[in-house]
Amino acid sequence: MNGSFALRPARPEDAQKIADLLHGYATEGVLLDRSAEDILFYLKNFTVAIDPAGELLGCMAVRDFGNDLLEVRSLAVKPELKRIGIGRQLVNAAIDRLRQERVSFRLFALTLQPGFFERLGFVVVEKELFPEKIWHDCVNCPKQHCCDEIAVIFEHTPAAE
Repeated sequence: MNGSFALRPARPEDAQKIADLLHGYATEGVLLDRSAEDILFYLKNFTVAIDPAGELLGCMAVRDFGNDLLEVRSLAVKPELKRIGIGRQLVNAAIDRLRQERVSFRLFALTLQPGFFERLGFVVVEKELFPEKIWHDCVNCPKQHCCDEIAVIFEHTPAAE
């Protein structure tokens, strides 16, 4: 892999590949498992990284909780391709898109890799700031009572005039 890849919105034919990529990380306890059917239902939330031959290299979803609160979800890159910038470009593309679409927003993630997000301008915060997330997803998580994830947030607000 020479580092050549493109980002694009996910398509229906990507759903099973995304599910397979996420499943590998889910078995390690890093991400929540998601079925191809679930991914298809939320397909508009996904962006994928693909190589010139169209092979899926990575993915990420952004979930909108309303009130300008959004979450980075299902961020995954093929293990052998980590550290070449795919994850960074997926997150930065989401931030750029949100800056164009919204006056202000708060983009958060629950992660085992807070340093990755801090390098992209996120700051560590308390998980309890996101009750929407806790009640929706955490209730189904096997780590619910022993969560080891760290909350990070990127806040964009209009510059003071």
